[in-house]
Amino acid sequence: MNVALWIVQVLLAGLFLFGGVVKLMMPIAELTQQTGMPAWFMRFIPIAEILGGLGLLLPSLLRIKPRLTPLAAAGLVIIMIGATVISLPGGVVMALMPLVTGLLAFFVAYGRWRLVPLP
Repeated sequence: MNVALWIVQVLLAGLFLFGGVVKLMMPIAELTQQTGMPAWFMRFIPIAEILGGLGLLLPSLLRIKPRLTPLAAAGLVIIMIGATVISLPGGVVMALMPLVTGLLAFFVAYGRWRLVPLP
């Protein structure tokens, strides 16, 4: 189970780091036009994604407060719930990616809290 959790953590960290950096590099006008969300929110979300992606790996790898890893995963679950709700008007298929990502983040949060807790 520990190996499975590490694999999912690394994959999710890569996904959130990549997605967050891409959103930060995009012009804010384009992001707000695509989503209809305020500009400050469209800057906050990628920063939260980057920090969450780092939080999935760094505390455990550096052995500095590894209990932060499940908290980072739980925060990413909240972000993915919002992404799923925002994607639903585009159809169920559009909402599947954030839903599956959120479920994987939930798996990491639950796994690191209950199944294989980090020291």
